Amino acid sequence: MNITHPGANKALLMATLAFAANFSVWTLYAVTVLNLEYDLQLTATELGLILASPMLTGALARIPAGYLADCYNPKTLFILQMLLVAPVLFVLPYLTTLEQYLMAGLWLGLSGASFTIGISYVTDWFERNQQGTAMGIFGAGNTGAAITLGLAPVIIQKLGWESLGPAYGVGLLVMCLLFWIFAPAPPEHVMAEKRASNKSFWKTQLEPLKQLRVWRFGLYYYFVFGSFLALIMWLPQYYRSAYDLTSNQAMGFTLFFVATSSMVRALGGWFADRYGGRAVNWNVFWICLVCLFFLSYPPTTMTIHGVENDVNLHVEVNVWVFTALIFVIGIAQGFGRASVFKVIHDYYPTQMGSVGGLVAAIGALGGCTLPVIFGVAVDSVGIHSVCFMILYGVLALCMMAMFLALKSERYQERVASAQHDNFLNH
Repeated sequence: MNITHPGANKALLMATLAFAANFSVWTLYAVTVLNLEYDLQLTATELGLILASPMLTGALARIPAGYLADCYNPKTLFILQMLLVAPVLFVLPYLTTLEQYLMAGLWLGLSGASFTIGISYVTDWFERNQQGTAMGIFGAGNTGAAITLGLAPVIIQKLGWESLGPAYGVGLLVMCLLFWIFAPAPPEHVMAEKRASNKSFWKTQLEPLKQLRVWRFGLYYYFVFGSFLALIMWLPQYYRSAYDLTSNQAMGFTLFFVATSSMVRALGGWFADRYGGRAVNWNVFWICLVCLFFLSYPPTTMTIHGVENDVNLHVEVNVWVFTALIFVIGIAQGFGRASVFKVIHDYYPTQMGSVGGLVAAIGALGGCTLPVIFGVAVDSVGIHSVCFMILYGVLALCMMAMFLALKSERYQERVASAQHDNFLNH
């Protein structure tokens, strides 16, 4: 990568590590809930509520965090955000009720705001033709969820459940210290521009939010990131419920999904730089649509009445086929998360904090709303695969929105071309 400013690679590395640490904290409930499910005798709906609690504040906090990162030093904001989250981790061993875990989850969710702060920090260092790759590398910090799925069981086995939160608290504070020492301050000319823009903040930063295009990008991110978050939280218990796997096996399969999906995000950013973010998005949607069609199919037994005998057929997606389809979806979503933010930067290069913050918030709301919807649907319908039926519907909505938007843009281009050639004036 051609470096735009001295210290760019160092800034990108430290921001990615800090984001990974925060993401591991944000998704900590994916492991914690496996123990709570039996200790608190949770229904699927209550399980969904606990999983959704950190996602809710993580989503909502991204909007003000994005605005602040566009106006003030994002390095300082990053440090303050980590210091604000750390105390709740030391409180986790003392929680005993559903309500307490919900409140702690809301506090824990502030770690999700690290994404918009980090995006603003990273984009200050690179030129436009490098933004997709840079944001893709930063977004690989999603592997923080893989750290949780791999490290948390080890901590639990060696030190016990009560040590999990404090161990993560110490880790986050260490990361905060390293970031403070080694992460370079943003380029001075960038900070000067931010200070100058503070006077016209409401006009320059919030004006794009009136555009339908921004909300459409949010819908795309709701699927590629929101459903990714929801699956991180939901898959461990899905593997246990649908396929009777042990907790370690369930977390192992989920770890495979998270790690591969997160690592390819950097490659997705490179593809978006080379082929265009919109083209990558469209292909991602089609791939996921096909996979979700098969994942939505519940185990089914059919009886065919033949001429002489009945023929019984059993159709089911076994655990290996299921894992393969989830793997493909994860890879596609990794590409999609990078390409969406590449498209955002193409349209709003100077408003990545505010516009990117809103889009990231809408996406993170998927991690909040989808687990609850999954839980209610499973309790109501009684079919494990109903969660993939819901995701299929969300994706179909995204694809219709993109198709209509592309059709409208082509129409506007033809009208503009006709006006330019004075065709409409004759």
